[in-house]
Amino acid sequence: MVQHYESPVRVYKYPFELVMAAYEKRFPICPMIPVFVGSEITYEHKSDDGAVHIVERRCKLNLDAPYILKKIVGIDFIYFIQRNSLDVRARTLKIEAHNESFSSRIIVRENCFYSQRVAPPCHLVLRQRVAPPCRLVLCQQVHQDNSEWTCFEQSASLDVISFFGFEATVEKLACKHYAANIKKGKEIIQYYIDELISDGVTGLPKWEERLPRESRQRSEALGVRDVADDELREERVRMGSVSSMETVRTRVEGALPEIVVVASSEANDRRVEVGKIDSDYIEQWLGLLSPVEESRLVEIRRWIAETHKEKMPNDMHLLRFLRARDFNVEKTREMLHSSLLWRKQHQLDKLLHVYKPHPVIMDYFPGCWHYHDKEGRPLYVLRLGQMDFKGLLRAVGEDDILRNVLATCEEGLQRCEKATKMLSKPISSWTGLVDLEGLSIRHLWRPGIRVLLRMIEVVEANYPETMGRLLIVRAPRVFPILWTLVSSFIDENTRNKFLIYGGNDYQGPGGLTDYIDTCYIPDFLDADSQCDMPPGGIIPKSLYMPQEEQELTFAPPLETDSIYHTANIFRGAPYEVVIPVIEAGTVITWDFDVIKGDCQFALMKTKRPVDYDVIKQNSHQHNHHAHYGAPSSSTIGNVMDRPLLVLGIDAYNAESPLVLRDGDSIQGSHVAGSISTYVLQWKYKEPAKAARSSSAHGPAFDFPLLQHKCKVMYYYELLKSHDFRGSMTSLQSCQSGFSSLSLNTTVSDHSANASSLPSASSCSSR
Repeated sequence: MVQHYESPVRVYKYPFELVMAAYEKRFPICPMIPVFVGSEITYEHKSDDGAVHIVERRCKLNLDAPYILKKIVGIDFIYFIQRNSLDVRARTLKIEAHNESFSSRIIVRENCFYSQRVAPPCHLVLRQRVAPPCRLVLCQQVHQDNSEWTCFEQSASLDVISFFGFEATVEKLACKHYAANIKKGKEIIQYYIDELISDGVTGLPKWEERLPRESRQRSEALGVRDVADDELREERVRMGSVSSMETVRTRVEGALPEIVVVASSEANDRRVEVGKIDSDYIEQWLGLLSPVEESRLVEIRRWIAETHKEKMPNDMHLLRFLRARDFNVEKTREMLHSSLLWRKQHQLDKLLHVYKPHPVIMDYFPGCWHYHDKEGRPLYVLRLGQMDFKGLLRAVGEDDILRNVLATCEEGLQRCEKATKMLSKPISSWTGLVDLEGLSIRHLWRPGIRVLLRMIEVVEANYPETMGRLLIVRAPRVFPILWTLVSSFIDENTRNKFLIYGGNDYQGPGGLTDYIDTCYIPDFLDADSQCDMPPGGIIPKSLYMPQEEQELTFAPPLETDSIYHTANIFRGAPYEVVIPVIEAGTVITWDFDVIKGDCQFALMKTKRPVDYDVIKQNSHQHNHHAHYGAPSSSTIGNVMDRPLLVLGIDAYNAESPLVLRDGDSIQGSHVAGSISTYVLQWKYKEPAKAARSSSAHGPAFDFPLLQHKCKVMYYYELLKSHDFRGSMTSLQSCQSGFSSLSLNTTVSDHSANASSLPSASSCSSR
C-alpha cells in the first residue's frame, strides 16, 4: 500500500534570502542530521542573468536499520538523488528527491517548496479571450501576518513493491525515520539562521535584474514595457498584499475567460489556503499533533474543500472525526459524509435558533451547563437519578427529548469555541458530571433503555470526541446492571473517559476536586455553587400525551420534520418528479445529494398535457416491479411506459444532463418561461468499468440484484420570480458538496450580473 504524507504550511519568520543562505549551510554535510553522511554535486546550471540556479546532488544516507537487514541486502548506505531549482526572481525553491538505491523495489518521492512572493490582487479578474482556451493563473504562497516571511510545504510518498520478504518492516522503518526527521528539519534551518544572525548577517539583498546597457537603451528608446508586470505592479500598489488564496471558477457565454486566483483576507483566520493550513495555527488552536496526524488533517481538509467548495466545517470539528477513526482518512470520510448529510437533512445548523424546549422539559429535565472544569472545558451537570425518563417519554415523546439532547450538544460546541478564544488554547470537548443518587429499578424500563441507546447512537455518530471526561458520582448498586446494558453501545475511547465514584468516594483524594474547582462543585453535592436547573422528580400523569400520540414516539426520531425526500434509483427504472408550472416566470429550484452510487440527473420539459393518474400508476409499478437490465430508452421513464412522451419529439432537456458520483451534491434552479410541465429525473449510471466489461462480453445476464441502484436525498421548490432573489446562488446548476451547510457558494457570472431573472437567457425556458 502506498503511504502518503503532506505537511501543513510551515513558516520561517525571516526573508526568503536569509532562509536560503541557512539552507545552503546544510551541504555538503550536516552534523545535525546523523543519517546524512555526505553529498556530491552531479549537475549544476545557472541562467545567464543569475536568476535561476539548478543543482542536482547525490546524497549518501546511513539509516539506522537492523543489522540483519543490512547484511541480507548487502549494503551499508543508500543513495538519493536531490534536485534543487532556485528561482531568486520569483523567490522560490523547489526540491525534488527520489531514491537511487533499490529503485525497482522501493519507490520514494519527496517534494518540498519554499516560497515568498507578493500575491496578485484580491479580486476576480476576467479577461475576454477568443483563444487559447481557459487557463488558471496561480500565485505563490504568502503569509498573511508578514509578506516577508517564508513559507515551506512538503509532501512525500512511499511504495514498497517487494523487498526480500521484509516489505512490512521496511515500510514501518521508513515511516518512523521520516516522521522523526520532519519537524527536525525546521529546527535545523532555524539553527543556521541563528548562526548567521550571530555572525552579523541579519539580511541579504534581493535579486535585481540587470539588463545589458545596449538592451536597456534600446528598450527605453522604443518605449517597450512589460504590460503584465505593469498591471501586476499597479494592482499591488492599489490592493496591497493578501493573506490567502482560493480558486473561483465561472463561465461567460461566447468567450473563454482567463481565471485568476481570488485572494481574500480574514484577520482572525490563520488558514493560508483552502485545503492548506498553517502549522503554527495547528499548534495554537488545535493542539500538538504528530506529523502523521497533521498530514491526515491536511488531506481531509482538501477532500472536503473540493466537495464542499466554499464553507466547510471548522478544523476542530474535522479533527474530532479524525480522532474518532484513529486518523484513518477513508473511515473518517465515510463517517463525516454521513454526519454532514444527517445535519443537512434535519437542519441542525438552525436548531439553536428555532428550538424551544417543551414546557415539561423546562420544568422536569434536571440538567444544565454550569461553569467549567480546571482545564477550561465547559461543564454539563445532569442529575440522572432524579429524572423520570418514563414520564418524559410519555409526556413529550422521543423526538422532543432527542432535540433537547442535540440542542445541548450544539450549545456545547459553541461553548468550546468560546472557551478556545477566551483561553487562547484548544478546547475541543466538555466535561460531564452525572449524579446517580435516586437511580433505581424504575430507570431500567425497557422502552426507555431502547430510546436511550438510540440517542447514544445518534450522538456517537455525529458528535464524536466531544466528551473530554465524564464524572459519575454516587453510583448505587443497580448501576452495574444499567452499565452492562449501555456500555457496549458506547465507543471504547469514550468509555475510557468515564470515572465512576460510589457513595461518598467523590469527596476523597482523586475525587471531584482534582477536576473541578471547589467553587464550581454543585450545591447538591455538599458544595456552595448554585445550579440553575429543575429539580426533576416524578412527572404527573395529567401531563402525559394521549395514548395514540404516545404510540408515535416509537417511530424513528426526527423523521417528520425533514424537508428532504429519499429516493432509490434502480437500474432500468429512473426516478422522476413531475412538476406542473402554471405561471410563466416561476423558478424551479432543487437541492440534492447522491448518498450512494452514481447517477445521471436531467431537467426535462414538455408542453403536452400529462395524465397524472397514469404517472402515479406507472411509478407504483416501477417501484415494485423494476425491470433490471432493461435497455436504455429515450422516453421519460416512469412517466411513460407506452411511451407517451419521446425525448426530442414531445419533450426536451431544459438543462444539460449531469453525471454525478457518489458523494456529489447539487444546487440549481431554472426559470420557466411559459406554462408547461417539467420533470426532474434521476437515472442509474453504470460505472465505467462495469460498462466496458459488459460491452466486451456481449449482453449481460443480470438478475434483479439490489446493488444495481443509486440513492439520493432531494428537495425541490417552486418560487415566484420576486421571491427567488437571494434564495439560491445561481440560475445554473451549481455543483457543491453538502450545499445546505454553505452560506455562500460560487455565483456564476450570469447570475452575478443579471439585473432580472428573465435576462439570464441561458437558464430561461427555450
